[in-house]
Amino acid sequence: MDFDPMVMDAESLGPSVKITDATAHSVDFELQSVDLSFANSLRRTVLAEVPTMAIDLVEIEANTSVLADEFITHRLGLIPLNSKNVDDVIYSRDCDCEQYCELCSVTLTLHARCTGDEIMRVYARDLVVDPLRANQWVGNPVITDPEGLGTVICKLRKGQELRMKCIAKKGIAKEHAKWAPTSAVGFEYDPQNKLRHTDLWYEEDAEKEWPKSKYAGWEEPPQEGEPFDYDAVPERFYFEVESVGNLEPDAIIQQGIKVLQQKLAAVIQDLTEGDTQTNGVNGHGYDAPRSPEDVGMNGAWGQDQGYATPFGNGNGAQEPPQPWGGSATPYGATPYGQQNGWANGR
Repeated sequence: MDFDPMVMDAESLGPSVKITDATAHSVDFELQSVDLSFANSLRRTVLAEVPTMAIDLVEIEANTSVLADEFITHRLGLIPLNSKNVDDVIYSRDCDCEQYCELCSVTLTLHARCTGDEIMRVYARDLVVDPLRANQWVGNPVITDPEGLGTVICKLRKGQELRMKCIAKKGIAKEHAKWAPTSAVGFEYDPQNKLRHTDLWYEEDAEKEWPKSKYAGWEEPPQEGEPFDYDAVPERFYFEVESVGNLEPDAIIQQGIKVLQQKLAAVIQDLTEGDTQTNGVNGHGYDAPRSPEDVGMNGAWGQDQGYATPFGNGNGAQEPPQPWGGSATPYGATPYGQQNGWANGR
């Protein structure tokens, strides 16, 4: 990541950002000239609403390993996939195809068979990416170890075999953690606790029993006998963002700001037009990021037939709608969320 210190440290009337540390997989920065609600909104958006790619469907042709189909499918879904320029991929709900195509998904194939006496490990590098995709980056397994092997999928003994086709789709972490772009987002303000938003439990002396934050030295400590300011508000916010590897840290923040801008713009548009009959998903307002299968009747929220989560409600098909799902079983056609021979990578 390349940053211009002259630009980043320039005085501005709006929000200001000061980057304190940056690596290939993490970035620490200080955000100023915003209120607490905005800073926390950015944190929540970065955590849950930045779109990425992840394996969502798995067609298992052969599995003679000791691990169950659902176990391997879950492991495949949690393998980080490169999501650079993920905006080139459209959501499945917006695609005209029946289930998936090169415009809304990326196909990966896995075929491994152990023929020797030694235990064979199957790694993420063994996933073969179909060249028919939105761009040259999306869908590639993220491999960061020095050996270039990637995540271990399973182990095979002599004669055991894995043969399957995986479909990666675009989604957000609000639906499932496998779409999360970050492994952690640290968020802190008022390290000296001047505002007394934190009530520290202690036995004898809070100063001795609670270690100081590393940001405590960046702000002036409260003076002894200083009166409490009831009008004081936090002004400096400290972020620590760690990527799982599917997106660069700066791209995660930029995407989070973009999503937040779109949501605020939709609110302003709805308030300006003054139409109380339509908003959000069912109207003309901001259609927030959703899961790939999040398509229902008349554009309603909810999984198709309770496909993979217990919160589907059958897209409103049940009367009255039930809170535990919406198909033959709470999780879809089978207790494991499979339909038509497909296992869902969740």
